Amino acid sequence: MTDAFDPASLVQSWPKPSKPRPIVTFGAGSIVGDAHFPAYKKAGFPVAGLYDPDQAKAQKLAETWGVTAFRSVEEAAAVKDAIFDLATPPGRHAEVLKALPDGAVALIQKPMGNYLGEATEILEICRAKQLKAGVNFQLRFAPMMLALKDAIARGWLGEVVDFDALLALDTPWQLWEFLLKAPRVEIAMHSIHYLDLIRQLLGNPLGVHAKTLGHPNHKVAQTRTSAILDYGDTVRCGLSINHDHKFGRRYQACEFRICGTEGAAYVKLGLNLDYPRGEPDILEIHPKGGSEWVTVPLAGEWFPDAFVGRMANVQRFAAGEDAELVSSVEDAWHTMALVEAAYKSSDAPATPLAAKP
Repeated sequence: MTDAFDPASLVQSWPKPSKPRPIVTFGAGSIVGDAHFPAYKKAGFPVAGLYDPDQAKAQKLAETWGVTAFRSVEEAAAVKDAIFDLATPPGRHAEVLKALPDGAVALIQKPMGNYLGEATEILEICRAKQLKAGVNFQLRFAPMMLALKDAIARGWLGEVVDFDALLALDTPWQLWEFLLKAPRVEIAMHSIHYLDLIRQLLGNPLGVHAKTLGHPNHKVAQTRTSAILDYGDTVRCGLSINHDHKFGRRYQACEFRICGTEGAAYVKLGLNLDYPRGEPDILEIHPKGGSEWVTVPLAGEWFPDAFVGRMANVQRFAAGEDAELVSSVEDAWHTMALVEAAYKSSDAPATPLAAKP
């Protein structure tokens, strides 16, 4: 039964843990100072400290936030009852996880490894050590996406039959130096968020058709992607991604259009427009039985609020207050499998045209 339409009633935040555990972060990159630590401060989550092999960078960030800069992985891993927050490059996740105590609780930065083989190794490590580990697919926890998921669950769109992702923007890849030489960039580091969100809303697709490529004006491996996710004969799902639309703000876009049998939703992901300053997020819904679009008042933004919700779920799961660890390594592996399939599709030849008789 469909609930009466009330946009202000939509769920937009995750409940806080009653007794949050101390957080130990591995990594001192920009994402920690720009998102992780601001989110944890906003939520009142205690941060015990951080470790990074670049001790100077770690010390500087630790002093900025008034936390400890640990001298080794082992020292950081020894903090009792900690939530271990891996803000490490994907190729470093496995070695950090191996250093954690058995049964520890961990949140792993996306992606879950550079390749599906690394994701499988991480999954096996977590199983062997009985780690309670989730992957930081925090877009699921952004206020606009929690509200969207709630609206769909309430039946305000009917059955979802169309999902379109359109990005035409100018992404400052130079902010992430390690990506400038990475072999996999656009799908593995960016559109993975959208693929993961789509999986949460629509389930695993049957397969994917994709093409991802770079741009002649720079050397980043891939910055443009077109993809179609196969959900059978009822649901149409497509992504058109262009990070090289460097022609001013006027026609740039970062948006989702989700259409159901009886209603629709529009989402603007403001963060990616003029990143990292961003613009306000927007969620509008044309509900079942309605005659016009209604703007949903949002209670926060993707950064930092999604990181608050992501860590809140990990904390609550560790304490037994949440029954489900959202984006657990068991679930996140399927997102990695979708990413891998997209790259394989991109490398495969397209269906050739018939030769002229």
